Amino acid sequence: MKTILKGMTLFFALILMGCGGKKEEKKEEGFSVQRKKASTEQPVETYTSNDKASERVDLTSKGVGPIKSVTLAPEIDQTMAENGKGVYEQMCLACHRVGKKFIGPPPNGILERRTPEWIMNMILNPQEMVQQDPLAKDLLKEFNGSPMSNQGLTEDQARAVLEYFRTLK
Repeated sequence: MKTILKGMTLFFALILMGCGGKKEEKKEEGFSVQRKKASTEQPVETYTSNDKASERVDLTSKGVGPIKSVTLAPEIDQTMAENGKGVYEQMCLACHRVGKKFIGPPPNGILERRTPEWIMNMILNPQEMVQQDPLAKDLLKEFNGSPMSNQGLTEDQARAVLEYFRTLK
């Protein structure tokens, strides 16, 4: 009986020790787990605001893909933007959050940093973009090698998402 009690005590002690080093924080969207750094870990390379690809402004590159020219009307097409919001919420929200860095960069203000052609080519042709476009390569590095997956959107759907992005500030 004493042997069983000692064994169970040891078992529970090991479980408690194995659970140490984690801190759970409840957030609006769920939980995040933070691990304590071991003393042998090296600090992760940090970016200054000047070398973050997500903050870099490039209003000349059109990217790699089928879109060569996009003309944006001065006024936002509200119907198209609503359709784009629906596509965004269904296909993009898993990785992109308005106003904050998530798995991918936030979409708000994107038209102040990228051309409409680049944005649509990134939506329609992400694999070739991360292989051939320098900015897309840098974004891949900044977001820990998490490539954007091809959602199989049509050009009309991508254009609607772009119109929705115009509504975000």
